[in-house]
Amino acid sequence: MNRRRKLISAKIAVVMGTIPLLIWAHSSGPDVGATAAPGEQTCNQSLCHVGTNLNAGGGKVEVAFPSGLTYSPGVKQHLVVTISDPSARMWGFQLTARQAAAPTTVAGTFNSTDRNTAVLCLPTPTSPNASFLDFGQNQNCSAVRPFTYIEHTTPGSGRIKTGSQTYEFDWTPPASNVGDIRIYVSGNAANGNGNETGDHVYNTSYTLTFAAAGPAPAIESNGVQNGASFQPGIVPNSWITIKGSNLSSATDTWEKAIVDGKLPTSLDGVSVDVGGKPAYIYFVSPGQINALAPDAGAGSMQVTVTTAGQTSAAVSANSSVLMPAFFLWPNNQAVATRVDGSFAVKNGTFAGVTTVPAKPGDVIILWGTGMGPTNPAAPVGSVTSPTTLYSVTNSVSVTVGGASAQVFGAALSPGFVGLYQVAIQVPDSVPNGDQPVVVTIGGAPSPTGVVLAVQR
Repeated sequence: MNRRRKLISAKIAVVMGTIPLLIWAHSSGPDVGATAAPGEQTCNQSLCHVGTNLNAGGGKVEVAFPSGLTYSPGVKQHLVVTISDPSARMWGFQLTARQAAAPTTVAGTFNSTDRNTAVLCLPTPTSPNASFLDFGQNQNCSAVRPFTYIEHTTPGSGRIKTGSQTYEFDWTPPASNVGDIRIYVSGNAANGNGNETGDHVYNTSYTLTFAAAGPAPAIESNGVQNGASFQPGIVPNSWITIKGSNLSSATDTWEKAIVDGKLPTSLDGVSVDVGGKPAYIYFVSPGQINALAPDAGAGSMQVTVTTAGQTSAAVSANSSVLMPAFFLWPNNQAVATRVDGSFAVKNGTFAGVTTVPAKPGDVIILWGTGMGPTNPAAPVGSVTSPTTLYSVTNSVSVTVGGASAQVFGAALSPGFVGLYQVAIQVPDSVPNGDQPVVVTIGGAPSPTGVVLAVQR
């Protein structure tokens, strides 16, 4: 990243009138290590943007922290950087986090929440050999590039606005108490005139202290449940729901935590141990966790939840090879779709959506979990291949209204995890109304009380 070459390229673009100069844009800056962390300078001090002395332009850069100036180990925070300046119209920033006691040690990780920011990875704070990790990519810096920053991108700096600009992203502190953490941030308020002069650079830092531990997480009695039926128990590689209190300080999903198809075993500082193996965390909230159970085998399992460094008392839960259950729509209706994806459910179930119940002769797909081993064996801790059929290995039968349905197959849903689909044809003899539907796999039946709406 030769700074002189970048500036010349940007100026040529301005002369040609094709694009504006993008201060600190993804391809043109900022220079690495511009946060004024120990051993670094700001862009003002290194003369890549000059106008006034540092912090002398009549504006400021600041960071809003949702938890105040504290952090809980491993608990994600959504940070907002605001740069303000009455004379500026183009903007940029760079931010890093360091351990106060070891200022050359990065503290935590960053993740973009939109395309206005990207993560920057460096082998040293002043190395020209930088890697940019954009929104949507795996934004974990490698061990050979441990110095981590987050900064604006070309779209982020191209948002012309007078007076102020904001940038938002996530920061996840280290998983353990590392003492005080210092956040260093620099902001550039530029005039957008196509030159590196006349711009205002601002810098500040914050010290975050370790938050005193709150109440420890606790799992309810019989709170480890099948993720579809909510009956106590576990099936390896299937969905579980854990109910309790103080399970998480945040509410979140793994949407941005799946990397290269690998499922996270920790989310916002929350992890679950089942029989000595980590579960894969999909959803966390103070009162409930949804997770994919690990391949922990059968028998009585000790289950714990760890949140922000505190671990719950262990509870016992029985792990079974088979515990089939359908996911449910309102009024205990089994989640069912036709082969074209339309819902086979009673009309009026969902406000504003017209739906059609199943009718005799329809081929429908029932969706559930806990249906046991497959051939080939399902991958552990990763999304199933969309091109491989993972059929259940045990015998499958389904009844609707007490009548045997033709079963075309049962398998894991391609491209998902722990989600099974059972394809059947609704028997011709089934009358109108809410009819009980039961799947039996390897002699283990799904819970009673689940219905399929049928209308001739």
